[in-house]
Amino acid sequence: MLISYNWLKSYIPEIPDVDKLTEVITFNLCEIESVEKLPNGDTVFDLKILPDRAHDLLSHRGVAYEIAGLMGIQVWENSQFNYSKEVLKSNLKVEIQTPKCRRYMGRIIRGVKIGPSPKWISDYLESVGQRSINNIVDATNMVLLGIGQPIHSFDLRKLDSEKIVVRMAKEGDTLSLVGSEKLEAKPRETDMMITDGVKNLAIAGIKGGLDSGISDDTTDILIEVASFDAVSVRKTARRLGIQTDASKRYENDLSSELCDLAMKEISSFVLAMNEDAEIEEIVDIYDKKQEERSISFTTEYIGKTLGVEIKDEDIKKILENYEREFSFNDGIFTMKVPVLRLDITGAHDMVEDIGRAYGYEKIEGKLPELDFNKKDNDTWTKICLAKSKLINDGYNEVMTYALVDKGEVEILASLSDKNFLRTNLLDGLTKSYELNRLNAPLLGISEVKIFEVGTIFTNKGEEIHVAYMDKKNKLEITLDSFISTSIDAEVLPVVTGVPTFKSWSLYPFIYRDIACWVPEGTESNKLFEIYKELGGDLLVKDPVLVDKFQKGDKISYAYRLVFQSYEKTLKDEEINEIIEKINTKISSLGFEIR
Repeated sequence: MLISYNWLKSYIPEIPDVDKLTEVITFNLCEIESVEKLPNGDTVFDLKILPDRAHDLLSHRGVAYEIAGLMGIQVWENSQFNYSKEVLKSNLKVEIQTPKCRRYMGRIIRGVKIGPSPKWISDYLESVGQRSINNIVDATNMVLLGIGQPIHSFDLRKLDSEKIVVRMAKEGDTLSLVGSEKLEAKPRETDMMITDGVKNLAIAGIKGGLDSGISDDTTDILIEVASFDAVSVRKTARRLGIQTDASKRYENDLSSELCDLAMKEISSFVLAMNEDAEIEEIVDIYDKKQEERSISFTTEYIGKTLGVEIKDEDIKKILENYEREFSFNDGIFTMKVPVLRLDITGAHDMVEDIGRAYGYEKIEGKLPELDFNKKDNDTWTKICLAKSKLINDGYNEVMTYALVDKGEVEILASLSDKNFLRTNLLDGLTKSYELNRLNAPLLGISEVKIFEVGTIFTNKGEEIHVAYMDKKNKLEITLDSFISTSIDAEVLPVVTGVPTFKSWSLYPFIYRDIACWVPEGTESNKLFEIYKELGGDLLVKDPVLVDKFQKGDKISYAYRLVFQSYEKTLKDEEINEIIEKINTKISSLGFEIR
């Protein structure tokens, strides 16, 4: 998120200098990816806002309030302009046909004149990488970047009627988008459309249509300020491959209460740049209002969780600096959650808020005293027992992909052929078995026996399964079923002999076959010991005898040696050096390399 220093200053007149502000943001708010001094005298911060705070910090106003709270300074809260114009009655009708539209505010303003924006507006926008387009479009961008609420404006004369219908997409819906060609993707149930009851005007929360947008001769506009379901917007944006400033904010969720301020802001901007315009009343459909929330916590809980002794007065001061409404009675803080802070759901969230403001540097790095005499989790115990049983039976563990091309539970933003979660383990285990079976001769393995303990996902929920496979067996059952049929009941309460996991190498192996003639009566074990000793740490398996035959008074033994590193990809030169030492040793004993 690009944040303009001058824009922040319009909210916080007492804002510190750039160097001090950089320090405050870095140590108390978020990571700063860059700080750039612009030729116009402004400074732009590129803040790395994480998803948990995207609903309030992807805006200049949100960042301003956070900085003011951290530093205990005042925010100058005002609309950029104030208007006292007569508000006319409106014939605008709004109809919401889907619960995924949580609130829709519409307002008609007539008699606007499209033209350039004032220089200060274009300077603000250009500082954060937005090109100034015209006064109406710029006004919507000012509100979006200023307070974080997306806004859209339609040319009223391009609508079939003074009516807005918000509905889910229907089969055959298409729309020519602003800045793109006609959308040919087939709509799904998750795609929400803004229409005038006859034709499509926009893809809700993402982008407006080309045929209803503002043009140079626009005179009457319809302003949209709405609140849409985050999941629905995210699914549609990802499926269409379209990400906009609006969709970025909607998909991280926004408070429906922000719409009021946004409508006031956009109305003020438009009227300030169009003094002769006529403004109509707001049509506001807001059936399910956002509930007021409050949480309670104690100083002891905050201090214990942070690992520092903190006083009641310290917490009071922090809450006052953030302008929070709270009471303190009998050692308990009860705080009204700000409507925009959707991330605050309980006392644990206040630990982070208070900790950042208090200063993490004041917290001593001290390990807590922990009681380790705890019983293992029952599910974990069963998993360990299942793995121990199968390993003792000669099976090797594998881990296969949980993402597959078909299934019952779909996910977002994955590879085109991996959009579902697996419904079983055997499909992946079978593929793994075939790959290992093909490589078995190279590794000197006579039989492939593999298993997996993992989670499968269906419409009914998640379930842990056990699957194993070898030349004769191929079975998948639930973890509980495996335990009940394969593990003795008396060993369930205590886990003993659970194997320690040993990671496999991420690098490829190299194998070499060495065959030599030895005199009749020479045991193959003599060569085995030479290979094992000189093979060194890179020899990951014992040498395997792969061929033996006799000719006259000589016997030929052929061994396979497999080399692999846990740290790098081996080169032929490294292995050749080892083989040369082995050959030298064999020759010194009078044996003949074939």
